[in-house]
Parts: sequence; C-alpha cells; structure tokens
Amino acid sequence: MHGSFPIYVVWGVIVCALLFLRLRLAGRARRLRLETLWIVPAIYAAFTTFLLYEVPLHGLQFLYGAVALGAGGMVGWRRGMMMRINVDPETRTLNQQASPAAILFILAILLVRRGLAYEAGSMGFSVALVTDLLMLFVLGMFSMTRLEMFLRAKRMLREHLATTFS
Repeated sequence: MHGSFPIYVVWGVIVCALLFLRLRLAGRARRLRLETLWIVPAIYAAFTTFLLYEVPLHGLQFLYGAVALGAGGMVGWRRGMMMRINVDPETRTLNQQASPAAILFILAILLVRRGLAYEAGSMGFSVALVTDLLMLFVLGMFSMTRLEMFLRAKRMLREHLATTFS
C-alpha cells in the first residue's frame, strides 16, 4: 500500500481536474450530431477487441464477459436517459446537455475501475480478467448510451418536424 500511494495521489489529481472541467462544461448545450454518435463506441470496440485478442477470454470467462457487457448496456441506457436533448425551434438542430449526475456516475465507475485494477491481484483475481470485464462493461455502457441518445433524438426531431408542418 505504501508504494502505491503516489499512484493514488496522481490518479486523484487527474480525476479531480477532469471532473472539474467536465462539470464546468456540463451546463452548456452542445450541438448533437446524430451521424457521429457511432464513432466513440466504434473506437472503444476496436480497442476492446485488441485487448481481448491479446488476452482472450476462455471457458466460464465468456459468461462473465457477457454479463459485464449486458450490465454495462443497462447502465449505459440509464446514463443516456440522463442526457438532456432538445430541438432548437428556430434552426431545427439537436442540442445535448450533459447531466451532472451522468458525469458523477462516470466518476464512480472510474474510481471502482482504478480500485479494482490496483487491488485485484492482491485479492486473488486475475488483473487481465478484471481489466477485460471492465472494458466490456464500458463498451456496453458507451454503446447503449449513444444508442439511447440516437433513438430519443431521432424521435424528438421527428415529433418536432411533425408539429411544425402540420
């Protein structure tokens, strides 16, 4: 524990700085481009695939991986619902505003991930397996967050256009 203390301090400073920046930007509306929502999950899927190729799952670990992916998907759907989306009545463009709750939620996941990564080996877990499961969890979360936002934004835009032209 004594030797890893500086690592915890560095991660704490990084997380606090990122949290401060994200919370500061959370109140601002940003343009939501439906055509680019797939990019982050695709990059993360490629990164996760690379990691799973390097240290593949085997046996019962596939079940654990499926559970992690599914749990991440459920969490991601909820996270997507926390994002505020609206249609600008004048320009008919979509805007999104990140919820501070969604950002704090990500912080909690990061803290759990960091803690597990440092303590898994001493608790008898395979660090590679824990990392793979967390990567699958986050992949499910990012993918379903973006899917929920896409479906809701598409519906909102369709409803706005229907009421505007009827």
